Amino acid sequence: MTQLEVVPELKQADWLWKGWRVHYVQSGTTGPDILLIHGFGASTDHWRKNIEVLSRHYRVWAVDLLGFGRSQKPKITYSSDLWRDQLQDFCREIIQAPVYVAGNSLGGYAALCFAVDCPDWTQGLVLLNCAGPFTADSQVQRPLWQQAISEITRSLLKLPFVIEVVSFFLFNRTRDRQRIREILLKVYKDPTAVTDRLVEEIYQPAFDEGALDVFAAVFKTPPGRKLDELLKNLQRPLLLLWGNADPWMTPTKAQQFLHYAPDATLEWVDAGHCPHDERPEVVNAALDQWIQTQEAQISQPPTP
Repeated sequence: MTQLEVVPELKQADWLWKGWRVHYVQSGTTGPDILLIHGFGASTDHWRKNIEVLSRHYRVWAVDLLGFGRSQKPKITYSSDLWRDQLQDFCREIIQAPVYVAGNSLGGYAALCFAVDCPDWTQGLVLLNCAGPFTADSQVQRPLWQQAISEITRSLLKLPFVIEVVSFFLFNRTRDRQRIREILLKVYKDPTAVTDRLVEEIYQPAFDEGALDVFAAVFKTPPGRKLDELLKNLQRPLLLLWGNADPWMTPTKAQQFLHYAPDATLEWVDAGHCPHDERPEVVNAALDQWIQTQEAQISQPPTP
């Protein structure tokens, strides 16, 4: 398994889920439960700047999605449904209480699916530069030549040998410390936040058994539900903490979230794709204040 530096105050544990080993960390003994979900290629380590502070007032949990971090990387089909089921069972078996769930990027999409499909286990949802497409994204008219190239590419990527070749090439391109650093520098606004430790946290799990299969699964994953469909069915409070310098999930995308979830709270963070890591002091304070507001509303007696 991946050997990374760990914070000694955290409870590090493994949980056997459907026969697969899943890693999680926990800190804090009182207060509401918060569950933190990392993005693609990341792990529970990506929340190390948040867990210690939040655990002063909350019971904080972070879990490695199956296929990432210190969790097992079996050769299976990866999908949002798989991770949703993992999160639901984690809440039922390990936390044993509803949670405020927060997710970044791919982890945001998994958290959104969980919150929509498992409202009984969700107190509130926090999305940090959430990944995923809106229906309107696929309806943008492009030139015919671009549509043709796109269709050919999709057809090729359905062929198993093409998937294997392409994924092997891309996987080995990204399994390099310098390449990882270059990618992070493109999506972090503050270059000083791209530390050697951060690079190592992403680099080391790429050498675990099955890591290539997980990477290849990106090309095989069936399309998930569109964000607008999910948001229309969301029954829990939503907080958007959005890095406004993210070149991937731009401020325009955050505004799309508000369009389909007008009751959501949007707070901008002066950061890139991973605001919780780049500006943890801002994210921790905003998350704390929002949860306290939700808790106060829950404790208020109903109006006669």
